[in-house]
Amino acid sequence: MIREAIILAGGQGSRLKGVIKLLPKVMAPVIERPFLEYQLSYLNSWGLQKVVLAVGYKREIIQQYFKDEYGSLKIEYSVETEPLGTGGAFKQALKKINSHYVLVLNGDTYFDVNLRRMYNDRSVKEADVIIALSHVDNIQRYGCVEFDMKKRVTGFIEKGVRSGTGYVNGGVYLIRKPYFEQLNMPDKFSLEKDCFEKHYTSSAMFGMTCSSYFLDIGIPEDYNKAQHDLEGILN
Repeated sequence: MIREAIILAGGQGSRLKGVIKLLPKVMAPVIERPFLEYQLSYLNSWGLQKVVLAVGYKREIIQQYFKDEYGSLKIEYSVETEPLGTGGAFKQALKKINSHYVLVLNGDTYFDVNLRRMYNDRSVKEADVIIALSHVDNIQRYGCVEFDMKKRVTGFIEKGVRSGTGYVNGGVYLIRKPYFEQLNMPDKFSLEKDCFEKHYTSSAMFGMTCSSYFLDIGIPEDYNKAQHDLEGILN
């Protein structure tokens, strides 16, 4: 089973500035609790042992609130002294991971992925990367991920290019550590654009379609939606 995770928690939340003021995006209040707490609760419920928070902007707010544990989760911090992009933040945080496979979450999404199913998919396919995919009514805001009958990724469509229904990147990944290390990526890059989109043809990269709840709080409309949708998740 998956034991270690990285949450990319360094974002400023520029599109939410009018709502969250000077807080880092992951600390945006949802029903009077930081959004990050919902993600940690989700990981804790699946029995993970350790999470590395890749932090940057206003990191001291996150560190002071969560300290070094949440439930049974041990919390460690990977600190960006300058913006590294999602890929650079992941690369730096990966140094604190001991497992062969690591779960990675975007700090602004809540996706109730069945992690046991994700891990079992990995064992069957021997994947380098598994991307959790959510089916949405309109892909225009997100772009979409294309895949074949065996769920192997065959392409990425930029946001705004198409509309209509489709599967979008849900911001939850299972990545094989040795695979990523042999790519020799630079210290600053985008995990999605510079890694996934450039290497999917030469990698064992698969999508896992999920019908479970998905929410991206990146825009005020969906951040406000979270105030109702996530009620009752935390005790």
